[in-house]
Amino acid sequence: MQSNESIINDIIALELEMFLAVNAKEPAACQDNPERFKDMRKAQFWPWSKETLESYLQDVKDAVRAGKNLFTLKYARMDNLIPRLNLNPAVSGIAEAQLLWQRMLAEEYPKTVGRGRSLEDGDEKLGGGSFLVYATSELETYSDRTLDLLGQDVLRHFEAKTNMSRIVYEKMVSDLGYKSLDEAEALAQ
Repeated sequence: MQSNESIINDIIALELEMFLAVNAKEPAACQDNPERFKDMRKAQFWPWSKETLESYLQDVKDAVRAGKNLFTLKYARMDNLIPRLNLNPAVSGIAEAQLLWQRMLAEEYPKTVGRGRSLEDGDEKLGGGSFLVYATSELETYSDRTLDLLGQDVLRHFEAKTNMSRIVYEKMVSDLGYKSLDEAEALAQ
């Protein structure tokens, strides 16, 4: 039986090929740094259940077989170059939950979390759209099965009063060598 981390590594191996092949209007900074891409993606998947990870791995494998690049689609959606990819209502529900968690974390850790892309449209800090546009555009590339499973993960985290964004950032700062988000925040410039 495959561990969650092993599934995540399988996902990232396939995603990295897609990501490096994207020819976006504005190249992503991570395209020059594949290790950073891997670390960020690993952290993003860290709070997901095994069932959700397995479903998304299947989504990525299906996309590869069909010759689709999920990252090209995501960036095309972010730039509003193509119509919505998935009308499943779970997209907006999950994105709103992610936005709420991200907002809470950015308020608590303004130097570490609050420095990133703006949370919503209208206050662009970085190119490429707001956190909400980024999250929604990515979620639209997921299958309905993965969205439904991720929606269940989100509900479980709400019920447990855990913040999925906190789990993501704790993994990222841990991988960077910090003991905690608090330490990363205290040492941030």
